[in-house]
Amino acid sequence: MLNPDPFYSPGAYDPEQIPDQPPAEKQPWLRRFGSVRLPWGKTQDLVPIDILNNSKPSELRLVESVKKEKAEQLEQGIYVPKLLEHLDLHARMDNEKVRHAQLPASSKFWIYIQIFGKGGLIILSPFIFFSCLAVASIMEGDYLSSFFEVLFEVSVYFIFPPLIMWGVGSLIINHFPKLWIKPSRGPLWEFNRRTGLVTVFDYDNNGEYKKNGSIGEKIAPFYEFDAYITTTPDRQGLPNNVLCVVHRYQDIWINMANFVGPSGSTSVPCALWDYLQNYMDISKPLPDTPELEAYRHLDPTTAEHDSQIGREPRYWRDMDDATFKAKVREITERLPQINTFNRPNLMAQHVSYGLSDSRK
Repeated sequence: MLNPDPFYSPGAYDPEQIPDQPPAEKQPWLRRFGSVRLPWGKTQDLVPIDILNNSKPSELRLVESVKKEKAEQLEQGIYVPKLLEHLDLHARMDNEKVRHAQLPASSKFWIYIQIFGKGGLIILSPFIFFSCLAVASIMEGDYLSSFFEVLFEVSVYFIFPPLIMWGVGSLIINHFPKLWIKPSRGPLWEFNRRTGLVTVFDYDNNGEYKKNGSIGEKIAPFYEFDAYITTTPDRQGLPNNVLCVVHRYQDIWINMANFVGPSGSTSVPCALWDYLQNYMDISKPLPDTPELEAYRHLDPTTAEHDSQIGREPRYWRDMDDATFKAKVREITERLPQINTFNRPNLMAQHVSYGLSDSRK
């Protein structure tokens, strides 16, 4: 697989240069649970809303202003490092790689405290209010006094606890970042556009991580993976659809729910699969998202494409909030029309999936 541009490695993914591969004789465990394998190729320019909202234009402008201020202060010799600036959170998304990491459990604790406290308060408050009105109406004495008496007694058990959780969580998150913003032990996985490789970081590593902190790496070419939609019921019995990217020949797989959350619709994991293919495909420009915009000129294929069509370099970063919300709505409306399940599978030209697999 030769590529004339030295920026990309010879093994970088190009759908026109996929090599023939061994038969997929051993079906992954996902197939045994009725998961649906998605076809390769014929992608659309769609992006899951979670990715689009990951960095809003206003947030990107704020980051730019902070970087500009830092550069000016460094030049003047008066720069003082900001709190937590030295932390490496192990995540990365640019023209070379999408590397994903999560916050550690100790950090998530405060986020969950805030979310559950706020959610519990919002959900319980209407029920408690109307219940107190009903109870006060059958009590003896002044109605208003009875109402406030019942309301106070009920609040001690059902209102104050979630209110305190919300308040404490918000206080820690907004005013004490040093208590909750901490790096995890390392990244979970990486898709590398320059090399065409996918890496899953192994924190078992045959016991080496516990012994000496050595993180293992399971690495394979992108074209050796297949994408599956797995469906599990939520607490209400409704479907939760998640994309899983699974190696065809080894025990290497990625549950993408930690990147784009579960969805009641299959269109979201389908759009995520298209996004990953478009990102890795060096014959195409990078997906056009706010977070990747600042790196487009650094990718040869993307830079040439943008020059040919005259793309505005700051299309996203100079966008106002109202226009961005309209763009999000537009893509949200397009997602259900994605045609993934009607496409032929490009990879079937290079891999035999076996008679047991109906989707070629």
